[in-house]
Amino acid sequence: MARRGLMLIYTGNGKGKTTASLGVTLRAIGRGMNVKYLQFIKSPERTYGEALALGKLGVKMEQLGIGFTWTKTPEEHRNALALAWEKAKLALADPGIDLLVLDELNNALAISKFPIDDVLPLAEVIDAIRNRPAHMHLVITGRDAKPELMEMADLVSSIEATKHYYDEGIGAVKGLEF
Repeated sequence: MARRGLMLIYTGNGKGKTTASLGVTLRAIGRGMNVKYLQFIKSPERTYGEALALGKLGVKMEQLGIGFTWTKTPEEHRNALALAWEKAKLALADPGIDLLVLDELNNALAISKFPIDDVLPLAEVIDAIRNRPAHMHLVITGRDAKPELMEMADLVSSIEATKHYYDEGIGAVKGLEF
């Protein structure tokens, strides 16, 4: 019997969604699987520890975004999302990929400060996920996962913060957040 690709979603307001996807990625690499890792919000203008580590393991993590929605104009974000979605569609159709991680896709789909439905249409996302190669495992991360995606998923983990050092005024820590 052929293996069925599973869909995993890590969502919620707590820290650890990307970290969970990295754990799955490490396991897949260890098992000789072909992994593709795309980030929808993070920008290639910054350096991220996880990208450095995966690069050492032979996996290129691609930052397709331009940062937080308040850092650039809506049109710049819309253009970046359109390009990111085109790249993600190609990956979702690639039979050579065993594990595809769409990090921060939930965040991108939840943007409400400006219209995104024409550059990142939920119906098209759902269709591409449904039509991915049957063996492909898919991990989607980010806050505010769409109910439609959670319904499709084989696993949904909601990560909630009980306590966070940000609340004590400690900012992002190199090696822990980036």
